[in-house]
Amino acid sequence: MRNFSCETCGALVFFEDMVCSTCDSMLGFRPDEREVVTLHDGASPSAHGRWLTCVNRPWGCNWLVHEDAGSGECQSCRITRERPANADTIALEQLGRAGYPKRRLLFQLYDLRLPVIPYYEVATHGLAFDLLSSATGERVITGHLDGVITLDLEEVNDPYREGLRIALNEPYRTMLGHFRHEIGHYYWQLIVFGTSRIDGFRELFGDEQASYQDAIRRHYSTGAPAGWGEHFISEYATMHPWEDFAECFAHYLHMRDTLQTAAATGLEVDGTETNRALGDGLLQPRLDYTGADFAEILTTWNVFTVAFNEINRSMGMRDIYPFTLSPAVITKLAWVHQLVQDARLP
Repeated sequence: MRNFSCETCGALVFFEDMVCSTCDSMLGFRPDEREVVTLHDGASPSAHGRWLTCVNRPWGCNWLVHEDAGSGECQSCRITRERPANADTIALEQLGRAGYPKRRLLFQLYDLRLPVIPYYEVATHGLAFDLLSSATGERVITGHLDGVITLDLEEVNDPYREGLRIALNEPYRTMLGHFRHEIGHYYWQLIVFGTSRIDGFRELFGDEQASYQDAIRRHYSTGAPAGWGEHFISEYATMHPWEDFAECFAHYLHMRDTLQTAAATGLEVDGTETNRALGDGLLQPRLDYTGADFAEILTTWNVFTVAFNEINRSMGMRDIYPFTLSPAVITKLAWVHQLVQDARLP
């Protein structure tokens, strides 16, 4: 995430802010410029018309929508295909909280210049989000199918999500992680399946034509195979090539976003003790790793995650990144990096 500042007073503001805490100016996010802007009479003027507040601003959405968009909903809210009923205030509150990681995901996809094709613009396989809650309705199964990402809003509640994390023996479980994992499935279908990239995918991740239902039954009856850490980023990744790819894709997005945030805030780390091959001096991450070799990303990531984990431990919290990257996983992440480079829009 990049830094943003209030146009009125210059104070630092956050991506999610709707009001500047310094001067009380009303704020909104302009997706066309990928900037947080000051609102004047509830709008942001441009050479091509006004940008207005999203109709879901009362539920925490600070994104703006162009007056000629044909919808009162912003790009993020409009791409949600199914949502709780208006009378379901408990689920709607959860929907509002889930909007924060969803908008962060979309910002990153736009920033990486990856194609985002909404379901209402294409006949098949368009990206859509079905965001429903198990708390007030039928059980919701998180997953992806033909461009539609379904997420259980109940997971915005820490006790519920943490209970699942412990029950499933996961070191990490967040809503942003869910969004990034499921979008990996979307991009597999969009830019891997049916292309010349499929052979390289199968060489690294395995043959996705293997029965997914059999893989699910095997995974939840016998668990991950012994020594899984030598080849996979997580136990869940061992289930099926699709899940292996989605886990690696999510981790790649974690890496790019976290390093961008570190760069935007001016963080520097002395990497000598972590990686003596770096020699003396401070290591600085980049705002943008477009065109960079993955080895550079990995070196910076290895150094900074040590620092981040130490900071969390100083606060008595779990490691911010509780994963180990084996050589086989690094090879997979490097493949994802090249995939993202190749898929960039002009």
